[in-house]
Amino acid sequence: MTTAIATATTTYSIDKAHSEVSFQVRHLLTKVRGRFSDFNGTIEFDVENPERSLVDVEIRAASIDTNERDRDAHLRSADFFDVEKIPVLTFRSTKIRRYSDERFAVTGDLTIHGVTRSVSFEASLLGTAKDPWGNERIAFEAETTINRKDFGLTWNAALETGGFLVGDDVKISLSVQAVPARV
Repeated sequence: MTTAIATATTTYSIDKAHSEVSFQVRHLLTKVRGRFSDFNGTIEFDVENPERSLVDVEIRAASIDTNERDRDAHLRSADFFDVEKIPVLTFRSTKIRRYSDERFAVTGDLTIHGVTRSVSFEASLLGTAKDPWGNERIAFEAETTINRKDFGLTWNAALETGGFLVGDDVKISLSVQAVPARV
C-alpha cells in the first residue's frame, strides 16, 4: 500500500523589479561590474523538502548593462554574446543539496552563448515576508564563479606588458525576490 504525502510546494515567479542578476570580471587591473535587466524565472520551492525544489531562469543577453555604451555594444556582438543569433541565457536546476535550513547548493545546466555546462550556485534563503499590500514574498541570494571560455566567450586582447585585457573568471550573483505565481 502506498501513502501519498502532501508537500508544501509553492511556485514563485521572480519579481524583476526587486531582483538583480549581476556579474563581475577583471578588466586590465580592476573589476568591471555589470547586470542584466531583462530576465524572468520561476522557483518551485518545497519548504519541507528543499531538495525537491526546481529553479528555471531565462536572461535576455541584449539587456547587458555595464554602464558603458560602447562596451555593452561590444558585449552584444559576435565577439561575446552574439545576441542576434543567441538571444537567451538559461539556468535550469538539476539537483539541490541542503546544507542547512537557509543554505543550499543549487546545481544545474547553465547555457551561455549556446554552450551548456553544469554549474553549482551557493544559495541562501533570506526568508519569507508579507509586503505592505499583503503579498507573500520569498527571497534568495546565489553566487558562483565560471570560466567564460568554457562557454565559448574567448575574445581577448593581449597586453604589450604581458597578460590579457579581460580575465577568464566571471563571478555571477543573483539577488532574487519572488511572489507566488498566478495560475
